Amino acid sequence: MSSTDNTMPPEMQALKQKLKTTWMAGDYGHFAKFLEPDALAFLARLNLQPDQRLLDVACGAGQIVIPAARAGIAATGVDIATNSILRARERATEEGLATAHFDEGDAEALPYADASFDVVSSLFGAMFAPRPDHVAAELLRVCRPGGRIVMGNWTPQGHVGQMFKVIGRHVPPSPLMASPLAWGDEATVRDRLGHGAARIIVTRRNYAMRYPFSPADVVEFFITYYGPTNRAHAALDGAGQAALRADLEQLWAASNRAVDGSTQVESEFLEVEVVRN
Repeated sequence: MSSTDNTMPPEMQALKQKLKTTWMAGDYGHFAKFLEPDALAFLARLNLQPDQRLLDVACGAGQIVIPAARAGIAATGVDIATNSILRARERATEEGLATAHFDEGDAEALPYADASFDVVSSLFGAMFAPRPDHVAAELLRVCRPGGRIVMGNWTPQGHVGQMFKVIGRHVPPSPLMASPLAWGDEATVRDRLGHGAARIIVTRRNYAMRYPFSPADVVEFFITYYGPTNRAHAALDGAGQAALRADLEQLWAASNRAVDGSTQVESEFLEVEVVRN
């Protein structure tokens, strides 16, 4: 099982509880529906084979595991958010997906034995755990030798990276929280995972974010359904909320490529493929 030290100072325990509350806010299952097309493209690039075992870390409501299980893959998802795991289990039951399994758990202390999986994936998930050294160690630990770890991580300069910088200006993150966007830096990723890798392939890609409503309504959608935006908005007074909303609307409008009243944004991310040594 997890090789990480689970003895944490009270300050880190409090931060992790706050992060759990954050990711349980809103409704990630509903939020992720508009992101599904490129999630499926990410899954396709995993090139999973029928006899392989997949672990998706910070799986949300199953946007990778559910379609993988539909294809007959033995797929497991793990997430810190209790409500996301419950929804994912419901979806698997509704579809009769016997090969889909979901566990509540922490990316920094995965509840699996060493070398349990052929492929370990994380799409914009594990990057948000506060201690990246623990995350890197766990991703490597549960992946078998010769297996693959594949991450999708927002870059600092991409649209979503800029969105988190806007939020951070209004609601500064905890000093105990390593910047999630560092996972979108190639040199940092190579440093964190290189000691356990036979090969690392890094590709910059754009993630299509398409909404059938205006940038202002996209911001409202994020405030309602996306945990980090929801909790940041709730932490502010009325004037602060208005200022945050205005800055986010400006960012989304500036990035928007649509001209028909809808919103189409391409957000850069780093796709990292690690072949385990």
